[in-house]
Amino acid sequence: MPASADSGAESGAGPAADALLRRGRVARSGWLALGLLLVAVGFVGIFVPLLPTTDFMLLALPCFARSSPRLEAWLLDHPRFGPGLRAWRATGAVPRQAKVLACVGMTVGYVLFWLHVRPNLGLALATAAGLLAAALWIIRRPAPEARNEA
Repeated sequence: MPASADSGAESGAGPAADALLRRGRVARSGWLALGLLLVAVGFVGIFVPLLPTTDFMLLALPCFARSSPRLEAWLLDHPRFGPGLRAWRATGAVPRQAKVLACVGMTVGYVLFWLHVRPNLGLALATAAGLLAAALWIIRRPAPEARNEA
């Protein structure tokens, strides 16, 4: 009798294990597709002004960590993006130059918003508060080690 109980449990575990395996493949494929899409948009950002490249690479990194260790390693070892991605992953560090460019970009964006949209006072203040909060968050991020900034 115990043998039949074992065989019943075994046959029940087979389809469940197969379903988990299929679900794992589907999830990995989804993460891979999302990571590739983010990298593609990031590369477009190299040529299109105001479209951030590094942000999309930062978003692609965890997608590849869940789907393709080879592509994750490629991003981390990339000569242009790798040092910043490794610094972000290790300590959440943002280089000083990136902080300055982010704050300048937000300021320019706000001025263009003000001039072209001509928002009412409430919308203008709400937008300014949001951008100020984002700028303060960026400024407060640690900087990478001095040898990486030189």
